[in-house]
Amino acid sequence: MADRTAPNYHLRLEWVYGYRGHQCRNNLYYTAAKEIVYFVAGVGVVYNTREHKQKFYLGHNDDIISLALHPEQVLVATGQVGKEPYICVWDSYTVQTVSILKDVHTHGIACLAFDVDGQCLVSVGLDSKNTMCVWDWRRGKVLATAPGHTDRIFDISWDLYQPSKLVSCGVKHIKFWSICGNALTPKRGVFGKTGDLQTILCLACARDEVTYSGALNGDIYVWKGINLARTVQGAHGSGIFSMNACEEGFATGGRDGCVRLWDLNFKPITVIDLRETDQGYKGLSVRSVCWRGDHILVGTQDSEIFEVVVHERNKPFLIMQGHCEGELWALAVHPTKPLAMTGSDDRSVRIWSLIDHALIARCNMEEPIRCAAVSTDGIHLALGMKDGSFTVLRVRDMTEVVHVKDRKEAIHELKYSPDGAHLAVGSNENSVDIYGVVQRYKKVGECVGSTSFITHMDWSTDSKYLQTNDGNGKRLLYKMPSGKEVTNKEEFKLVQWSTWTCSLGPEVNGIWPKYSDINDINSVDANFNNQVLVTADDYGLVKLFRYPCLKKGAKFKKYLGHSAHITNARWSHDYQWVITIGGADHSVFQWKFIPERKSKDALHIAPQETLTESHSEESDSDQSDVPEMDSEIEQETQLTYRRQVYKEDLPQLKEQCKEKQRASATKKRVSPPSSSVRLHFIHGYRGYDCRSNLFYTQTGEIVYHVAGVGVVYNRQQNTQRFYLGHDDDILCLAIHPLKDYVATGQVGRDSSIHIWDSEMLKTLSVLKGHHQYGVCAVDFSADGKRLASVGLDDNHTIVLWDWRKGEKQSAIRGSKDKIFVIKINPYMPEKLITAGIKHIKFWHKAGGGLIGRKGNMGKTETMMCAVYGWTEEMVFSGTSTGDICIWKDMYLIKTIKAHDGPVFSMHALEKGFVTGGKDGVVALWDDTFEHCLKTYAVKRAVLAPGSKGLLLEDNPSIRAISLGHGHILVGTKNGEILEVDKSGPITLLVQGHMEGEVWGLATHPHLPICATVSDDKTLRIWDLSPSHCMLAVRKLKKGGRCCCFSPDGKALAVGLNDGSFLIVNADTLEDLVSFHHRKDVISDIRFSPGAGKYLAVASCDSFVDIYNVMSSKRVGVCKGSQSYITHLDWDKRGKLLQVNTGAKEQLFFEAPRGKKQTIPVSETEKIDWSSWSCVLGPSCEGIWPVVSDVTEVTASSLSSDGKVLATGDDFGYVKLFRYPVKGKFGKFKRYVAHSTHVTNVRWTHDDALLVTAGGADTSLMIWTHEAEGHRDTRQCDSEESDIESENDGGYDSDVTRENEMNYTIKALSTNVRQMLGIKPHLQQKEPSVDERQGVVR
Repeated sequence: MADRTAPNYHLRLEWVYGYRGHQCRNNLYYTAAKEIVYFVAGVGVVYNTREHKQKFYLGHNDDIISLALHPEQVLVATGQVGKEPYICVWDSYTVQTVSILKDVHTHGIACLAFDVDGQCLVSVGLDSKNTMCVWDWRRGKVLATAPGHTDRIFDISWDLYQPSKLVSCGVKHIKFWSICGNALTPKRGVFGKTGDLQTILCLACARDEVTYSGALNGDIYVWKGINLARTVQGAHGSGIFSMNACEEGFATGGRDGCVRLWDLNFKPITVIDLRETDQGYKGLSVRSVCWRGDHILVGTQDSEIFEVVVHERNKPFLIMQGHCEGELWALAVHPTKPLAMTGSDDRSVRIWSLIDHALIARCNMEEPIRCAAVSTDGIHLALGMKDGSFTVLRVRDMTEVVHVKDRKEAIHELKYSPDGAHLAVGSNENSVDIYGVVQRYKKVGECVGSTSFITHMDWSTDSKYLQTNDGNGKRLLYKMPSGKEVTNKEEFKLVQWSTWTCSLGPEVNGIWPKYSDINDINSVDANFNNQVLVTADDYGLVKLFRYPCLKKGAKFKKYLGHSAHITNARWSHDYQWVITIGGADHSVFQWKFIPERKSKDALHIAPQETLTESHSEESDSDQSDVPEMDSEIEQETQLTYRRQVYKEDLPQLKEQCKEKQRASATKKRVSPPSSSVRLHFIHGYRGYDCRSNLFYTQTGEIVYHVAGVGVVYNRQQNTQRFYLGHDDDILCLAIHPLKDYVATGQVGRDSSIHIWDSEMLKTLSVLKGHHQYGVCAVDFSADGKRLASVGLDDNHTIVLWDWRKGEKQSAIRGSKDKIFVIKINPYMPEKLITAGIKHIKFWHKAGGGLIGRKGNMGKTETMMCAVYGWTEEMVFSGTSTGDICIWKDMYLIKTIKAHDGPVFSMHALEKGFVTGGKDGVVALWDDTFEHCLKTYAVKRAVLAPGSKGLLLEDNPSIRAISLGHGHILVGTKNGEILEVDKSGPITLLVQGHMEGEVWGLATHPHLPICATVSDDKTLRIWDLSPSHCMLAVRKLKKGGRCCCFSPDGKALAVGLNDGSFLIVNADTLEDLVSFHHRKDVISDIRFSPGAGKYLAVASCDSFVDIYNVMSSKRVGVCKGSQSYITHLDWDKRGKLLQVNTGAKEQLFFEAPRGKKQTIPVSETEKIDWSSWSCVLGPSCEGIWPVVSDVTEVTASSLSSDGKVLATGDDFGYVKLFRYPVKGKFGKFKRYVAHSTHVTNVRWTHDDALLVTAGGADTSLMIWTHEAEGHRDTRQCDSEESDIESENDGGYDSDVTRENEMNYTIKALSTNVRQMLGIKPHLQQKEPSVDERQGVVR
């Protein structure tokens, strides 16, 4: 089987032919090193004319259209087009990015300029307002921004002699700006009588508020302040495109092909007419000039760069040429010499020398050229034209041999046969014509099998066959030279091809992504020698594949440079180079082909830094044998944390339900209860999908998170304090280097990060607005000033914050794959690393962006954790296969086997490291990972006597690890927090259920104990008294959803998810009896009151079975419900059952037979219920919220005194109502701590505590019940109620008036005429004739 990996070869950009002169101005300068800087397509070029060498800046991902040079002449700023265009500031010497400026402009960046000391950069966008923006470019911060003008702006310049003044000009305007604070204020230039109002194309500032500007009619307008002072008429024959100021004066360049030099007072010095020189031509138009000393650089509309020496000004040197504007499609390479031929819609055909990097011949044709081919002997060059003709030239002197026109539509492809006898010509008329070369190109055959235009063709080595591809994605084979179609598939397989340029066929299946439309790959060329294939596509990517590549979605390496579509790619005759040509950017790129690099050389070649690495993202793995992913990691990558409805959506949802509220607001609503609850203790720790989220604080307390709560646990007193600022699941936690502040990130539509004080539990800062769906990793910098975070959006956006100010400093797309960890370099806060699925990346801040490089590791591993070592360049990362990778800078030095299974957490110490893995082992290492000093296995046998619970299993997967206070703190996947003493004993401090939803909850009839059962297949008994520990646990064969104590507290009934249920001894948890009568989940289970003679068992099969506990027999079945059963309650006598169902029915059944009873509403209220956990019926109508269509009330529990009804709902709210809650929308007190749905709530037997279970957050929360006198103003006593009704005490009349006042501005500009009439959406109906007349005054 062919190798599915990316090829080991590499392309390096060696030369770019051309210069972008069209639609751009002022984009050509000398750097301090006397090199020339300009751009073409998406590449910044630094050209050294003395050595004839080019360097490339590849940080952009689309066409560059603007360029500015820093006053020190080393740094360059370039701006690009695109949906989210950005500006790069880069060093012309090293061609590395210094800063990225983003997130302000749309469409593109039209102009750029540095101020006089180079601290600020101004940019102008291509959006409809032509937004202007002033940047502190080193920090990537916006200092000021303002709409520039309603029409295009062509040039902008800082006033070099007055600080914070700018001038901009463009279509019919010039504006003089001043910056004050963060405001940019413009004044329009006054043309007055001195000159005509017209378009200003370029400008330069001089002393004493004088500004010189070049106008469209060829005049120079001289401004003093904002007024036009004088004009220099006829400076140029037509529009002046470019003006450049230097020490000696000013240079201007115009559409008339002249360059003029002026002194400092704008008196003419000299004129250079390029049209009249040797290399000149009629219609030459100057787009850019740069005057430095005795050299002048000139860039033209037609992609040429001239260098003029002032004292020999009639002999300009032509130092760069390219094709003019128009699509470039034709490319052919000479069969024996290092030459490339190109032909374009500019009607020129050009021959380039690949060795000298120069144009050696050009010839202008009558028609736009669309394809080219050179005969096998290298004598003839055939050109296919857009009008359906083709021309053959002699290569040596470009004279015409023959011109043939047999077709009306464009010729898109032509090729000579290997024996040189025939030329095949493919046209857009769906046919290929065959011509005899020796018979002076007489037509000898025709191939007519295609139903669409011909795109590619190849000859066989014996010249007997031709294969074609067409626009319909068909591949056909023809006999030559007759043109007869071959339909026998077997014959196809036997042909040996002399070239392979087709994009269809079994050999090149792999070039197509798995889902792609058939025409986005424009060109393919196979290098048979090295078995490698190059492709060019519509997205500006050049890719290298192995050849042949048979399976779709093969791995590749990709290279950027061309901005938009690449029309053609060919290998040179000796396979040293690849030539690619860009359609819209009409540039020719020459890439050096580098065979397998030895790894030692690799270290010396600075990787050409790009925002998208040259090794592609999509085809990450260079190995096809990616190791199987560990099951735990597999599960975790599948979690998306997306919610149907987020808490942020509630206000809107409530708005939508306004009508419902108004209807009910007339009735008096029940007031909320006088007593309240306060969160007291949580059993639980989020370890199943989070890592490294457990730390010691300064004071030796332990901070971690579960559900939506940040928990600070005091291990001496066994108490917890809570940070309750979040309103949804917390997914990550980091601690400040001083161990006093904590950062936590949560799930949300616009998810927030909170930084809070672990001592006072006060919020210090909330960061929002840049992460979608959730924040999955955070880290503080060593100085504690910065915070880095990673989002859960598809690009896993990385943001660097100044968290105290709440400012985003930099942001970038992190990776397509999930990121598990982010760490800021402790020695250099500008650098950071991210690691995750199949990657580790090394980033450094560049202005408002970050630049990342993948770690070079040979094979691709998934990284679960990473830390910085003892120097700034050492990084240690833990992999999913149990290795520790040691990195220096971005190179892998060595790997060490540390654990069996993934290394989930690691922590760096002063001298050494500690790691924890899935194998349940904690390992201590020396500072080089040479020696493992000690290992601790987490086992039940070593649990210390003071433990607050029981280990569920030996060697649980370790997800978090940290050190301090002489102990190692360990968090496990099973939700346990352990403290390991250096001498070996382990103390269990806190634990909760494992992954899976917790639904079953029951409180003991007379002890402070409760039982829970969860989908994690365990049944647990918890002590609610101050010892807060788990007393007992039993593993079950299946998960369970409900449980209940018998009235004497000796037995415990548990309903399981497979339709069976057990009754166990409440102390030992051993089976007493079990039944299996149903197939679906048992949803509720209840002993009858008193002696507990009967047991009612409700299932999702929509039946309730009644069993006699004494005789263990089923004695009745309650039938008649339309949906699954949700809740059950007995009346005090044990004779009647109340049942709620999923169809919102409230039903009554008589026990023990199960006969359905219909009871009128007035009677139900008189019934005395032994317990109340139902959510339907008139006595709890008010517990359903306004937005009850999106949220379900899942559980309720009435206190024993019958006064307070506690409820839990799908939004994670615990609410208290005054019972009975009659009438709609009762008022309540509500508490946020659980993240998603609260599945169950129960009061303890004496109403002292409320116990709540959170479904997916696996936590069990204990709340203390506080009577009315105890008014505790804590943040948990949140809003009293959903809606304010009218009778909440009136307003003062003035206040009412002010409250109803509407400050909408009637109209922003003065109305020219009275506007009357009714807006369409307010019109009731078509007004009748007489009404209509009333409107027309």
